[in-house]
Parts: sequence; C-alpha cells; structure tokens
Amino acid sequence: MTHTVYPSVLELVSSSGRRRPAQAMPSGLDALFRCLAASDDPDEADEVEQRIWSLWMYHPHHKAARHLDRAATEIASHCHDLAETRLTLLLRGAPEYSEASNKCATLYYLQQRDEECLEALRHVLSLEPRHFGAICAAAEIFLSRGNREEAVFAFETALRIHPHLGEARQRLLDLH
Repeated sequence: MTHTVYPSVLELVSSSGRRRPAQAMPSGLDALFRCLAASDDPDEADEVEQRIWSLWMYHPHHKAARHLDRAATEIASHCHDLAETRLTLLLRGAPEYSEASNKCATLYYLQQRDEECLEALRHVLSLEPRHFGAICAAAEIFLSRGNREEAVFAFETALRIHPHLGEARQRLLDLH
C-alpha cells in the first residue's frame, strides 16, 4: 500500500526540534515546554503536561472549544459519525485549531483509517511541532505498518520533547 502522507509526517517528526509552532498556538506553551523538559519531578511533569493539554484544548472562541469538548465526548462514547461531522465543521471554521485536528486523528486511528489519521497528524504537527501525542500516534502507525525504525525514532523524538512519557518509554523498551 502506498502511503502518500507518510513521508511528510515522518519529515515533520524529524524536523520537530527545528520548527516553531504556528502563531495561532498559545504563547504560554513555550515556558511550559521548557519547564517540562527541565523537570525531574514526575508529579510536577504531570501537572505541566495537564497545563499544556489545557492550552492545546483552548480556543479564543468559546463555541469552538465547546465543540471540541463535545467531539471528544462523542469519540469516547463511540458516536463516531457525530464526532466526525462536528470536527469537520469545526475545522472548516477554525483550520488553525490543532487540537481539533488531533481529535480527528484519534477518531481515524480508532477506525483504522490510517491515511486519514496520518493526514490529520500532518496538520497537527505542521501547526504544533512539539505535539508529543501526535508524534506518539504517528509512531504507532509507523509500527503497525512494519516500520520499526521510524517508530523508534518517533518515540525517541516524543521523549525528547516530554521526557516523562511513560507509555512512550515502555514502547521503546518493548521495541529494543
């Protein structure tokens, strides 16, 4: 199977340390990522991670943030058609909302729609190169396609951004 998006996602993962986030990303993220990388305390790292996720979920238009929350609930409730429609409409109006694309990627991943998942991850990483969740999701798809080296590279990249990702660390141990 030809992966049309695969090379561009791999390139975005590999260049994540050299690229700046899109201007639409909340400015407070830079300080939080510095704190996350410097933290030796797992509890502090968990708190910082939650603050990062809160900023990623934030949108200045409260209606957009509510739609993202509803879509996340719909995904968790297996109401995938509703979530996809909601996310499609949300991204049509707010294409810079990287977390909406990340939720699309989650939905597509759950439905084993790998090409669409990779396309959504490509969009997330083009806006937010430090999105460790998107990088780990890409690693899982790389692995499912038999590309072990690329998966290892992506997990290592995610851990450089967020050194306290226990699941990514465990996946790397399993792969070695």
